[in-house]
Amino acid sequence: MKNHVFSKISCAAALAGLAIAAAPVRAEMGAIDSPLVGTWTLVSADVQHKDGTRTHDYGPAPKGMLFIDGQGHYSLQIFNSERRPFASGDKETATPDEYRAAVLGLSTHFGTLSSDPLRKALTFHIHKASYPNWEGTDQVRIYELKDGTLSYTVPARSNGDVPVSVWRHVN
Repeated sequence: MKNHVFSKISCAAALAGLAIAAAPVRAEMGAIDSPLVGTWTLVSADVQHKDGTRTHDYGPAPKGMLFIDGQGHYSLQIFNSERRPFASGDKETATPDEYRAAVLGLSTHFGTLSSDPLRKALTFHIHKASYPNWEGTDQVRIYELKDGTLSYTVPARSNGDVPVSVWRHVN
């Protein structure tokens, strides 16, 4: 009888320990504002230059999707809609210029996302990305959410340019 009671107590203690250990993960994963959850389509992906001018970073009509689930997982894709197919029709025999255009014509990454509504900050915890230097990094974006539109700025690039992304919630 003592062994049976001890087993129940041990099992309960182990489950409680697992729940406590998982709490910070749940807190981080559940830290998404509910208005952010859902599917978003890209409206614009521009660059604000130091001189105040603004240009299109991925062409005049970029295409993209941002998916955010209730547990804080996300997937983001931005494509230049003017990307040209490889002349050879084979990605293994593309020219260096074709590879360059293909890589520079997209930005994709996925991972987990947390938000701080008071600071208006989104933090992308990037697991994998088309740009390998971003993998394993945390990137903060200052955002505004208004009338089903999400906009955020990316930290300035080395030349001072500031990317600005605008997304519309899909109903």
